[in-house]
Amino acid sequence: MILCVRFRLETAGEVMLPRLLDLLGEFTPLVEATPPDGALADVRGALRYFGWTAAELGSVIRVRALALYGVDCVIGAGPNPMLARMAARAARPGATLVVEDPADFLRDRPVAALDGVGRATARTLCGYGLDSAGRVADAPLAVLQRLIGAKAGRELWERARGIDRTPVVPGEVSRSMAAERTFPYDELDPVEQRRALLSLTEELGARMRTERQVCRSLTVTVRYADRTTTTRTRALREPTAHSTELSTLAYAIHASFGLQRARVRGIALRAEGLAPAESAAHQLTFDPADDKARRIEAVADRARAKYGPRAVLPGSLAA
Repeated sequence: MILCVRFRLETAGEVMLPRLLDLLGEFTPLVEATPPDGALADVRGALRYFGWTAAELGSVIRVRALALYGVDCVIGAGPNPMLARMAARAARPGATLVVEDPADFLRDRPVAALDGVGRATARTLCGYGLDSAGRVADAPLAVLQRLIGAKAGRELWERARGIDRTPVVPGEVSRSMAAERTFPYDELDPVEQRRALLSLTEELGARMRTERQVCRSLTVTVRYADRTTTTRTRALREPTAHSTELSTLAYAIHASFGLQRARVRGIALRAEGLAPAESAAHQLTFDPADDKARRIEAVADRARAKYGPRAVLPGSLAA
């Protein structure tokens, strides 16, 4: 049995996800993070060990998440990851939905709800009357293969019948990385807000370089005094973990909000589209300042590794 847990985090609260993953790890070592707010957990061994049903285990997880972190969650359970994810999407807030009969659960679901079915594929299938998972499951395999291709047709046919061979992969490299700064009081000064952004880009840049990763885009989330948020995402010129590039883009996103005198409670930054650093290409320049900044950054990283994360800081963060 697989659980898909979606924690009801505030947009800027996704930095709590690692602690919530540790909570799931108390029941099973097979936990796969699905940022920014969820996880898949293979709990077949846990159910046998504790003698619980999937619904009972879901209740225990929810109570512990609320008691320890004040975070509620929605849980879907099924025999494979696809059905667990679909159950989580259909579950009521604060409840666990368990798929007992895959055929009955899927029959009336729209075909677009199946994994791997995008808008174009759904439009093609609906044009031939295959608008539900049940109708796709009843269709001859050869028909589906003629419509969308041999491999895609077989995968769709299997998924419509509740078959998903995807394993839960513990410790899989995350596709995003987040950090947050909360102000002790509502912050109106844009200079202090930019200072927080600089701190965030320095932290994420150092973490990515340590893990030899780069990101393709940044997402800035501003949380206001009334608990509402504004979020914007922009792509970098090239995949990078260079703090200067990250801070330049973060400042540009922040400026695009036009906050003026907004009462800001906190700012979060998420690096998205993570990939191994060796797979990224860097456009060489003839700017000696850029080359110098990268050399200084490498030296600073070595100093932090030896003496701690605050061994080297930008001047504006040293106070």
